[in-house]
Amino acid sequence: MPKRAATPTPSPLVPPPASCPDQGRQHGQPPPPQLKGRARYHSIFALISPYFRRRRMKAFATTMQLHGSERILDIGGGPGVWRLLNEPGLHVTLLNTEPPVLSPEDAARCPHLTAVHGDATRLQFSAGTFDIIFSNSVIEHLHTWENQQTFAREALRVAGHSGRLWIQTPARQFFIEPHFLTIGLHWLPKSWQLHLLPWLSLWGWTRQPSKSMTQAWLDEIRLLSESEMKQLFPQCQIRKERFLGLWTKSFIATTVGPS
Repeated sequence: MPKRAATPTPSPLVPPPASCPDQGRQHGQPPPPQLKGRARYHSIFALISPYFRRRRMKAFATTMQLHGSERILDIGGGPGVWRLLNEPGLHVTLLNTEPPVLSPEDAARCPHLTAVHGDATRLQFSAGTFDIIFSNSVIEHLHTWENQQTFAREALRVAGHSGRLWIQTPARQFFIEPHFLTIGLHWLPKSWQLHLLPWLSLWGWTRQPSKSMTQAWLDEIRLLSESEMKQLFPQCQIRKERFLGLWTKSFIATTVGPS
């Protein structure tokens, strides 16, 4: 059997249910050195993700027609994607339940990068506070469809009538599950995934999770279909980010730009 992994860390997206410990994301920062399994997993992931994120951020800048001075609310994000974009004039507010620590390099590349505490389902901002509401691979981490609906309503509310929106999430139909780095297992019942993920995923091989940790991840992640994205963001265009030009890898709800 796989060895037991360290206790998951709290989620930076929304507070998890009190009875369910949650590992969450790490804002693009390296994990603590004592968590060797997590370090191995993130080092492998770091070899893959920059290409797709760099391409995505280029599309974001083009679609949003950035002038370089916009006020942006990044829900559940960290400095990593803004380092890739390298637009130092942007005023970016990173909202998480555990704000990421900003390095001197991050501050230099984006002087107006600010980390604040908040809840993705209860945004403490009024409509018009920001020019753009942005979120990258966050909404699928909110445990339930009800939380995802609340997230969408809050994002649309703060965007207001004149604000712009860019909400990206992995496509459930894509054959690679991006969190576990496995093929097709996410289409199986979660009761099956609980037993198979430690053995048949890169996440399982590197993290060597306990049963409770695997269950916590499965409870957290709820991938979305295209029809669900349209239901969550009915007035938005749903862009399709494709892998090798053939398979839809992720969906992006946006208020501007071609579908």
